[in-house]
Amino acid sequence: MMTTSMTAAAAGQAAAGSVLADLVVDWFGAHARELPWRRPETGPWGVLVSEVMLQQTPVHRVLPVWEAWLLRWPLPADLAAQPAGEAVREWGRLGYPRRALRLHQAATAIVERHGGSVPDQLDDLLALPGVGSYTARAVAAFAFRQRHPVIDVNVRRFVARAVEGVAEGPAAVARRDLELVAGLLPADPETAARASAAFMELGALVCVARAPRCGACPVLGHCAWTAAGSPPSTGPARRPQGYAGTDRQVRGRLLAVLRDATDPVGQSLLDQVWDEPVQRGRALAGLIADGLVVECAPGVYSLPT
Repeated sequence: MMTTSMTAAAAGQAAAGSVLADLVVDWFGAHARELPWRRPETGPWGVLVSEVMLQQTPVHRVLPVWEAWLLRWPLPADLAAQPAGEAVREWGRLGYPRRALRLHQAATAIVERHGGSVPDQLDDLLALPGVGSYTARAVAAFAFRQRHPVIDVNVRRFVARAVEGVAEGPAAVARRDLELVAGLLPADPETAARASAAFMELGALVCVARAPRCGACPVLGHCAWTAAGSPPSTGPARRPQGYAGTDRQVRGRLLAVLRDATDPVGQSLLDQVWDEPVQRGRALAGLIADGLVVECAPGVYSLPT
């Protein structure tokens, strides 16, 4: 009897997931943004670059950098042939510049292990330097049209509301979350990949964190959160990270000087970017430890070569 009940519950969940996916995929067909990494002619390398750049960074900031990056390095081998410092330079002011080093490391590994072609197997993607679970699954789904749960903050929020009836999902993605989202995906890999993109887009444009546009949501009639009265989040408030006066700001200013320089830069020039010597020294030491800056002679610095 218990087995019958569990089977019925699983079947009901699968049916509900199918309805959600169908509705969101139909909405996606009419409302998806025209983004260059979604074009059919964009290869797996372009998708990988976009996924790394989009981490914690809005689309409008990524677009010009992505386009310039792919124009300069259309293949992984093109980037791997350049010094790592050129990746940092091209990254510009996109933020979190260690991602540039990770892309350079991934490009090098792609050339050495896979003959210059981005691998299409999830395990091989996960083995690339700097490629985590989210990025590997996103590339497998969006570049190779495979059936994998892809969970970013937008998908997590949409699923938490529509399926679980709560305002927000957990801060970290657990196996349970992967299984839950996988259960919502259609069985056909191509349709599942499209559903993954659709869930993400709906979370980014409609099921937003503040003031969600529920009236424009295609799953409004099936949303557990609105059915429960749209209860507020019960977790602690997430405060946005400050920037002004932080080590991140100092690091950014130091890197800007080195990016703009064609030759190594002396300490005296770096000293001009921030008045407080202790914080400036700590920021510079952090950049060196992260591999973003090298000391090529005592008191002389450059991007990694």
